[in-house]
Amino acid sequence: MTGFFAALEARARTTGAALCIGIDPRADDAGAALAAARHLVAATAPVAAAFKPNAAFFEALGPDGIEALIEVVAGIPEEIPVILDAKRGDIAYSAEGYARAAFGVIGAGAITLSPYLGRDALEPFLAWEGRGVWVLCRTSNPGSTEIQDIALPDGSTIAERIATLATTWAGPDRLGLVVGATQPEALAVIRRIAPEQWILAPGVGAQGATPAGLQAGLRSDGMGLLVTVSRSVAAAADPGVAARELRDALARLRPVPTRPASLAPALHDAGCIRFGEFTLRSGVNSPIYVDLRALTGDAVALRRVAAAFVPVLAALDFQHLAPVPYGALPLGTAVALATESSLVWPRAQPKDHGTAARVEGRWQPGDKVVLLDDVITSGTSALEAAGLLRNAGLVVEHLVVLVERDPGARSALADAGIALTAVTTLADLVADLAAAGAIDSEQQRAVEAFLAQ
Repeated sequence: MTGFFAALEARARTTGAALCIGIDPRADDAGAALAAARHLVAATAPVAAAFKPNAAFFEALGPDGIEALIEVVAGIPEEIPVILDAKRGDIAYSAEGYARAAFGVIGAGAITLSPYLGRDALEPFLAWEGRGVWVLCRTSNPGSTEIQDIALPDGSTIAERIATLATTWAGPDRLGLVVGATQPEALAVIRRIAPEQWILAPGVGAQGATPAGLQAGLRSDGMGLLVTVSRSVAAAADPGVAARELRDALARLRPVPTRPASLAPALHDAGCIRFGEFTLRSGVNSPIYVDLRALTGDAVALRRVAAAFVPVLAALDFQHLAPVPYGALPLGTAVALATESSLVWPRAQPKDHGTAARVEGRWQPGDKVVLLDDVITSGTSALEAAGLLRNAGLVVEHLVVLVERDPGARSALADAGIALTAVTTLADLVADLAAAGAIDSEQQRAVEAFLAQ
């Protein structure tokens, strides 16, 4: 089972920044709370590295509220980790019940916990394989100083002692720390004490903290800081736009090389990657066949693939996306929705009626267009599409593909003034499938030998 923090890191690299969206529905009944939560999830999922529903807002609505919480968690896309904000902390026997509720009933991937009762209060939660815990360390509420800043004989504070102890209770693959974004100095101190642990930092937005003050909380690799926002996004006129702006601000703190979570299992399960004996369009016999048209039959896989394009496109300057016709049109539509981008596409054959348009969409001559494609081998189709767009007066300088099958296409594209960026390569997908046990070593060797030719 993939651990919570490994999944969180993979998701943060996919979205380009570690932004957590808090789900705190202020509603008078469970139905309204459920509707508000679902709306927030749908609007912010493309850029969310995690979601954090607050149990209090659902529990206050009685049994129907608990059912609504369970439905909210179940409806969050499976690739996005879920943290239950419950701040539990009790003797071990009671903690076992809280752990069953959080992980077994509600279905969360992690939970926030109080360390006041010590390590044994955390152990029932850590006993759940693959789940994570977040230990309250230096919280963002004004009254936190009354206890957390108490000086100990060795000169450290209560908060600092908690951070030190917590790193001995579990490793960074199981345990993170909660440190308020409203306390940048404390954030820096806790990071020095726990250089590898993930830190959950609430307080940005409604509580006054800004992304600019969070630099000290990052690990040396630019990761390790999950910034959570609730009211400032949920109350925005457009929560999706507000979340995207925060994601972009966080991404500027320290750029991190984007390394999307492996798409291989999702593509394989969707029937997009098949092994056997296949004759390619070129006439060459291949032990592997990639058919990404099958994505149209798996909405979850299509959404995951579209999300993988987000951080790649965030680094490019463009006005429109243009899928290479016609195979990439469904993928291009999904990516356009995930990035909230304008979509244009060239017609291989002009219309003989109506406007007789060669390029569909709303655009102006001189606009910059990024070409999108699903798989690239020779690059011929992409070059043809680029020619149609350029003939119409559009500027084409980039092609982003999901899978790069043959690196030989790069030189042909470069000669045409087009830079190629691939989300993943066929070789990497095969290696990932082998690592996951989806194919055996003989299949892996056959494909690797074929690709090497």
